[in-house]
Amino acid sequence: MAFIKASKPRAYFKRFQVKYKRRREGKTDYRARIRLINQDKNKYNTPKYRFVVRFTNKDIVAQIISATITGDLVLASAYAHELPRYGLEVGLTNYAASYCTGLLLARRVLKKLEMDAEYEGNVEATGEDYSVEPGESRRPFRALLDVGLVKTTTGNRVFGALKGALDGGLDVPHSEKRFAGFSKDSKQLDAEIHRKYIYGGHVAAYMGTLIEDEPEKYQTHFSEYIKKGIEAEGIEELYKKVHAAIRADPLEKKTAKPEPKAHKRFNLKKLTYEERKNKLIQRLNAFNSAAQGDEDSDDE
Repeated sequence: MAFIKASKPRAYFKRFQVKYKRRREGKTDYRARIRLINQDKNKYNTPKYRFVVRFTNKDIVAQIISATITGDLVLASAYAHELPRYGLEVGLTNYAASYCTGLLLARRVLKKLEMDAEYEGNVEATGEDYSVEPGESRRPFRALLDVGLVKTTTGNRVFGALKGALDGGLDVPHSEKRFAGFSKDSKQLDAEIHRKYIYGGHVAAYMGTLIEDEPEKYQTHFSEYIKKGIEAEGIEELYKKVHAAIRADPLEKKTAKPEPKAHKRFNLKKLTYEERKNKLIQRLNAFNSAAQGDEDSDDE
């Protein structure tokens, strides 16, 4: 039997449909996105807000976004790199920092919409589940959690940001099953364990373990904590002060950018016609004066 090469005909390539760019790059789950942004026609283009949380190696990004046909619009945003302004200079990507970032975004968006006085949220984080109650004048600000491509396991940092937004006064549909401290066996949330994570208790416990067992590893692993003078016993008080500072002033501050330096040229500036004309006249005058000086010296 002769060998027959299996080749795709031209008709196959004519019908091949390229996927969206962000799907090809592995950045967007369009199946989840379309369910988050779909809006009923009878709501007359009312914005449907998403509480978007994303993590990088050194930062946490939290945003309130609504989708339009021309692109997504960001109503407000908060970042973990803003937390040093509120007193948290180290550990900007852990569960406790996620809570602070979610709290900052919630207070910021409510302040922007002038709803911060009516919806204060849960002022003291106890670790228990909290849902905001409707006020007298305006309904609470509602947004849907957008976790992106992360695996929604119990205790994931994205749910720390969710808890911060809930305590900050936002209305986000949720279940307590994914918060840190939820027991699969008892089907209940252990508020004490959750509170420990909110106030960085898991970090403090790890610091204490390393100090006793591996002092050298503690010196390298928590070098920034040591430089700032942060000890395991003072972490909870530190986060309490950060939460209070965020509630006191959640608005973002624009940083003063230095003026751009004068551009350094590596080639000659192009002259205009008038400049070239004047330059030529100066060269001719200089040449004539030099020639006149030579004639005078010869006569002498």
